[in-house]
Amino acid sequence: MRALRFFQSQQLLFERYMLRQLIFALIALTGGAVALIWLTQSLHFVSMVVQHGLSLGAFLHLTSLMLPTLVGVILPISTFLVILFVYHKLSGDRELTVMRAAGLSPLQLARPGLLCALMATTLAYMLSLWLSPASYHAFHRYEFQIRNRAAAFLLEEGVFTPVSSTMTIYVKSHETDNFFKGVLIQDNRIPSKPTTILAEEAFMIPHGDALNLVLHNGSRQGIDPQTGQLGMLDFKHDTIELSSSHPGAEGDQDAAELSLHALFFPPSYVPLRYRAKLAVEGWARLTTPLSTLSYAIIGLVCALRGGFSRYGSIIRPLMAIFCVVGLLLLSLMLKGMASRQLTFVPLLWAEIIVPILICCALLLHEHFKGLSFLKRPVKGKHSS
Repeated sequence: MRALRFFQSQQLLFERYMLRQLIFALIALTGGAVALIWLTQSLHFVSMVVQHGLSLGAFLHLTSLMLPTLVGVILPISTFLVILFVYHKLSGDRELTVMRAAGLSPLQLARPGLLCALMATTLAYMLSLWLSPASYHAFHRYEFQIRNRAAAFLLEEGVFTPVSSTMTIYVKSHETDNFFKGVLIQDNRIPSKPTTILAEEAFMIPHGDALNLVLHNGSRQGIDPQTGQLGMLDFKHDTIELSSSHPGAEGDQDAAELSLHALFFPPSYVPLRYRAKLAVEGWARLTTPLSTLSYAIIGLVCALRGGFSRYGSIIRPLMAIFCVVGLLLLSLMLKGMASRQLTFVPLLWAEIIVPILICCALLLHEHFKGLSFLKRPVKGKHSS
């Protein structure tokens, strides 16, 4: 009885030690990879700081909104690499051999890795279903707001400034940062009816996430596409919105920032071709986090199956890496096929669940084989 309690206490200590090692290594690897990718992605927004005078706090706020999405992308790979590395290192140091000799089965040895993978999978689901869409939506709106409000800094005296792909503004002089004199606007937002606007004065006024240009004492000129005659309209007050789109509109939102309900049940005006892409994005949010568990259990099986090699085995880790790379390529291919034909959606689930079932079967086989070996009676010369 005492021997059994001692064995159970040693097994519990081993599991705690392994789980602590795996969690710390997972945090370090994921944090380092996310920091590196965040740094490279942040370089795209340095121009806002240099050219538009964006403050450091606004820059950090904008780029930090990318972090949940980056963590969700990196977490399945980092979990697989951490579990494969830690267990392979223990195998190389013969610690797994000692624990096997003490009576632990491969399933019991895999328990800390499975717990770590389950925690990482839970975190991946939280990121995929909640944090990543919300942060990307906030990032999209904040970037839209910054780019629109930067238009006030772009309007230079005596320069034709394209504030968007369909609008160009010329300012004769700056009275203040938001007050201009001698304004000319070429408005091509309606391609069939290009309009030229002249105004003596203009004020830049923020309006929500966009900017409004309030014009005084001017005229609006345009050519009638049917008659070809020049039309002119004088005005005392007029308002033009500098932004060409609204970030809150459904048609302007990216699929990555929509909720799961909006992906599966889009509004009726959304085209059928776009509905398939939204549905695939929704299914991907449900299947991709589960790949964290799938890749991790592949690493466990490759690390725990087979005996100890004196010179170190590189074949099993390479097999695990090739399997995961193949699954990643297969996942990308299936997502492309499913976006064109929704009948391929079940294959997205199969690509994740089948490796889990196969690896669980292999671990259970090793577990029961070890139990049968321990229960086998020992035959000796002096047996009674």
